[in-house]
Amino acid sequence: QLQLVESGGGLVQAGGSLRLSCAVSGRTSEIRRMGWFRQAPGKEREFVAAFSWKTDNTMYADSVKGRFDISRDNAKNTVYLQMNSLISEDTAVYFCAADTAIMSMPSKFPLDYDSWGQGTQVTISS
Repeated sequence: QLQLVESGGGLVQAGGSLRLSCAVSGRTSEIRRMGWFRQAPGKEREFVAAFSWKTDNTMYADSVKGRFDISRDNAKNTVYLQMNSLISEDTAVYFCAADTAIMSMPSKFPLDYDSWGQGTQVTISS
């Protein structure tokens, strides 16, 4: 089993920054890739960023490229999403996800991930 817990969400003014954290516990040796997704009310869950657990290869959605950065702190067993230059369109519930499949390349598809956190709300005020 794998447990993911997001934190760090909140209310931020447009143009500001915020860092989300995803604490990972359980069978972490089985992780092959991790990602961040977000979902706004009435919209589908969309890809934000992902990386390979083994190689650290990263992938970003065009909407956040150059503004967001995904990283990992091995000592704390935590994955981060640094968000800069925030805009109103970034408002959503952000989810951390992990995949234990054989493939380790980052993926933008939610169905490629088998473990999910409960999400943390990020609200951008204009």
